[in-house]
Amino acid sequence: MERSRIAVAGASGLIGKALVDSLRADGHEVVRLVRRAADGPGEVCWDPEGQYVDTAGLAGCDAVVNLAGAGIGDHRWTDAYKRRIRDSRVLGTAALAKAVAALDEPPRVFVSGSAMGFYGETGDRAVDEDAPAGDGFLPSLCVEWEEAATPAREAGIRTVFVRTGLVVARGGGAWGRLFPLFKAGLGGRLGDGRQYWSFIALHDEVAAIRFLLDTDGLEGPFNLTAPEPLTNREITAAMARVLHRPALFPVPAAALQVALGEMAGDVLGSQRVVPKRLLESGFTFAFPGIEDAIRAA
Repeated sequence: MERSRIAVAGASGLIGKALVDSLRADGHEVVRLVRRAADGPGEVCWDPEGQYVDTAGLAGCDAVVNLAGAGIGDHRWTDAYKRRIRDSRVLGTAALAKAVAALDEPPRVFVSGSAMGFYGETGDRAVDEDAPAGDGFLPSLCVEWEEAATPAREAGIRTVFVRTGLVVARGGGAWGRLFPLFKAGLGGRLGDGRQYWSFIALHDEVAAIRFLLDTDGLEGPFNLTAPEPLTNREITAAMARVLHRPALFPVPAAALQVALGEMAGDVLGSQRVVPKRLLESGFTFAFPGIEDAIRAA
């Protein structure tokens, strides 16, 4: 992509920050959406749950990337926090989609966050983008989340949904919690360890988003997961090998259910998600294997 002006919502999150750093390193102008008064031309004020976006700040943007949303694993899933998870994604996406659709010169592409949670429990069955939505809180959330971008799509803006897997990174997400445990020699499989974890290195997550920004004609859902999902047991063994620490402390399913409540079902659940459309589009993973992804982190 030649030098562009790109707006990013969720720019302070794990993926958003890495994306902003990557774009700026290549000379692109990045406009961050912030939930306070804008501090200069590099920021745009918005209130996702209040459905407000300062559209004037989006003028001249070639692309808009929406990665905003309350953390899935930051709190126990009370009814109130589940509403916050939903509203921060669905209402925020709707506000941005309406804002870009209303611009006199809309961006050429709108990349909106989603998650592999769209598919729900898959067991050992591999699923790609052709699979239907699953059942439960996360699948229904992802369906609403993606539908909220309809105004952008109907305005003729190329709209892409990134159904992200478990990001292997030291600074946050699931691995942000796993690394300290394993380094302390306290790591181990979760439950029986047979559940599939569809992972992706942070480097590849950012590279895939940029690939989708740059490649005309690509729209709709794309799974952002490494080509070969592994079981939790296999990933645990890989963590132990790379970090040279034993993995002696498995966490029983019952303990996870007590500690995490409803969210334990997703930790113990199996999602074998493959990036069919991304591979068919010509994207190349830099860290397709789990050991390389862990070392990269």
